[in-house]
Amino acid sequence: MTDLLTSVPRKANGAAGTWLSALKEVVPVLARHAAEVDETAEFPAANLEVLRRSGLMGLLVPLQHGGMGGDLGDLIDVAQILASGCMSTAMIWAMHCQQVDALVRHASPELSAEVLPEIAAGRMYLASVTTEPGKGGHLLTARSAVEQDEELLRFSREAPIVTGGQAADAFLITMRSAADANAHSVSLLFARRRQLTLESRGSWNPLGMRGTHSVPMTLTGVVAGSQVVGRPGLFREVAVDSLIPAGHLGWAACWLGAARTALSEFVSLLRTPGRPRGVDLESDLVAERLARVRIDLELVAGYLACVRDEVRTARAENHSLDVPSTQIHLNALKVAASELTFRSVDRLVQLAGLSVGYLKSGPMPLERHFRDLRSGALNYSNDRLLPATGRLALMDRSVQLV
Repeated sequence: MTDLLTSVPRKANGAAGTWLSALKEVVPVLARHAAEVDETAEFPAANLEVLRRSGLMGLLVPLQHGGMGGDLGDLIDVAQILASGCMSTAMIWAMHCQQVDALVRHASPELSAEVLPEIAAGRMYLASVTTEPGKGGHLLTARSAVEQDEELLRFSREAPIVTGGQAADAFLITMRSAADANAHSVSLLFARRRQLTLESRGSWNPLGMRGTHSVPMTLTGVVAGSQVVGRPGLFREVAVDSLIPAGHLGWAACWLGAARTALSEFVSLLRTPGRPRGVDLESDLVAERLARVRIDLELVAGYLACVRDEVRTARAENHSLDVPSTQIHLNALKVAASELTFRSVDRLVQLAGLSVGYLKSGPMPLERHFRDLRSGALNYSNDRLLPATGRLALMDRSVQLV
């Protein structure tokens, strides 16, 4: 945990100076509650409260609206460090920031002026509603339609998974833009909790990521037409420009932070008298296994940095991300990060053995990291991304690598 705090590879000025100071207070609290959050599978309310007070909920909110004025590079750095304390809380926060980025880049000036200061002050935690019965997690389509009543939009929406929905102060919700619109004509609605009737169904008792409390919900409400984020019916623009890159970068950073912490804790244990008896530090086999874990994490970190720079450069130069090569790179990051970080911790569990790597009573939470990271390939399934990436590869004849 502290190792990640002291190894941030960026100068501690500007936004970084602000969030580094905040993290020194936040991360120990997250780490203290991590085991309890995992055991109870309850939403980490205490962790969210300290994040609200820290200002980190407004990391991506521009300075003129009272936020930290950070960018996607700051998101990646902070997500890694938060994940060193509590992976579930880090993912909740990263997904909130994903929604914030969409508002910053695509909300109207009026909606931005109303909402962004509340986010910066820690008064608004945003949840995402994109899943839907019958379509799974397919991001760019919607089945339920809004009903327009003069300047108002009425809707009822079922979602099989809403991460942190029971605690959210507001939501970004994908809806078909009209009853007679096709499934790809999708609008993104901003809705405050007080504008909605919420019904939670079912329970949450997963293998890992237990604190995300991603329960099924039904949301019914009425919002003003001015609460559409981006152009009506053209949610794809928001997704490609903001939600997808911020999501894949943020998720990969969380997974890397957890896996990096697992390796750090294990290496530290090996350098003490309490190391597993079966691990011989003079063994070439042990060294080879540690090398493979480290190489996997180096590859994820390097590719994450490359894709981060590609997105930041495109934004700075006002270039579209909607080109096959960039979409391939974003998809490849998500797939590679989810697979390699899990593989690295799987290897650590094997190397650590039953008492250290597999038991909950072990000296380090390797088994929790293992369970949490297993979710990565399922969180917007790699089985969906890989065929899409293969089709994109057919469109990139020049093979523009990252």
